[in-house]
Amino acid sequence: MNRRTALLGALSFLAAPQAWAGKQVEEPLIDSVRSALSRAVANTAPPIAEFADTESRLKYLRWLGEMSERLKKRKPDTQTRQEFLHTVWYESKRAGLDISLVLGLIQVESGFRKHAISIAGARGYMQVMPFWTRVIGDGDADKLFHMQTNLRFGCLILRHYLDREKGDLYMALGRYNGSRGKPEYPNAVFSCQKLWEFTA
Repeated sequence: MNRRTALLGALSFLAAPQAWAGKQVEEPLIDSVRSALSRAVANTAPPIAEFADTESRLKYLRWLGEMSERLKKRKPDTQTRQEFLHTVWYESKRAGLDISLVLGLIQVESGFRKHAISIAGARGYMQVMPFWTRVIGDGDADKLFHMQTNLRFGCLILRHYLDREKGDLYMALGRYNGSRGKPEYPNAVFSCQKLWEFTA
């Protein structure tokens, strides 16, 4: 698939203001996976970044400044925008995910809208299906509109799907969206991911 086709796919997902999440399928989890995901979600520590050295911290600050500028039109309030970006950075790193991928997914799923709800009932920035709060959370689906909770669930779920698909990002994204095996959604995320790439 060429870049133009992928970009058109991404634009079709972004053309309308509604949330475009598919319907993730509720699948049985083995006890060890359920326990690990539940523990990870239950850790309510605030997203405090730790850096190994000064250069790592400076790289993060350069990233934050650049991403804040790119996101300004969608989130005009500086404090809200920086808290959002910091939390995306923290939760992406915590789950071992590429930050630009997570931002691309959020752009496709919700258009960076905190209170987005899809036709299938998925909620928030990362369009998490409410059944996940019952399976690995406390059952309160309203918490999916809380920024850190939504980003944590979304990143952990994507990591879980990536592990299930043995690192195949294309298939993991399809599973995340409930469109496994179809190219439109992964291609849209990959196209949007390019908009959030950063080289220090």
